Amino acid sequence: MSLAQGAEIVKREGVTHDAFLGGRLTIAQPAKGFRAGLDSVLLGAAVGRSAGHLLDLGAGAGTAALVALADRPALTATLVDADPDIAALAAENIDSNGFSARARVLVLDFTGSGRSRVAAGLAADAYDAVIANPPFFEAGTAPAPRRAAARHMPADALDRWVRTAAAHAAPGGEVIFIHVAGRLSALLAAFDSRFGAITLLPLIPREGDPAHRVLIRGIKGSRAPLTLLASRALHTPAGRDFRAEFEAIFRGDDRLHW
Repeated sequence: MSLAQGAEIVKREGVTHDAFLGGRLTIAQPAKGFRAGLDSVLLGAAVGRSAGHLLDLGAGAGTAALVALADRPALTATLVDADPDIAALAAENIDSNGFSARARVLVLDFTGSGRSRVAAGLAADAYDAVIANPPFFEAGTAPAPRRAAARHMPADALDRWVRTAAAHAAPGGEVIFIHVAGRLSALLAAFDSRFGAITLLPLIPREGDPAHRVLIRGIKGSRAPLTLLASRALHTPAGRDFRAEFEAIFRGDDRLHW
């Protein structure tokens, strides 16, 4: 089901309106449950394609896709989420941030059959960039019940997310996921069987810390070998300040260079 843009955003109970990219974006999102944060911004800022069409799988309120659109004026986007209420927020965010001519939202269980996805309007082999921020926790392990819907994931579901991304990426297209470092082995196995030119970027809180997040990018149809980049620390050694590279990304002044 496609959601038409143009609905007026209204203040409603349980929804907050939060500024991203130094105020360039205002995102309506649930006050409780999964809320977009640094991971969503980094995912959107990691998109390397300056033009073409972007697919955001499990887009939530749309933060990652909107970050990419804000940075790249020639990019268009399709946002997909299985939750109709969250998808409605994404459609509102597209409209309120001025992207109604460049983006659309589909309500769809994208882990279903390829035939059902195509019938719903999600074309195969069509997207120049595909991004995703899959749930972090296996079923029964999320830290709080209110986060369960957005953060529970069966053990084999990650491979289905990557398989769907591969099915809809165009030849030569990039597929980018951000995920917890503890699931790297499963993530890498799913990517390695489908993509080449895989690039891994471990993210660490501070120098000397173990990685807590990883960005991974693969190119559909490439045979180039894997590249493991040096870990990058988000914060300065002392305190909560971000390093200049990431402060510029979160202010909306730069993108992620990797």
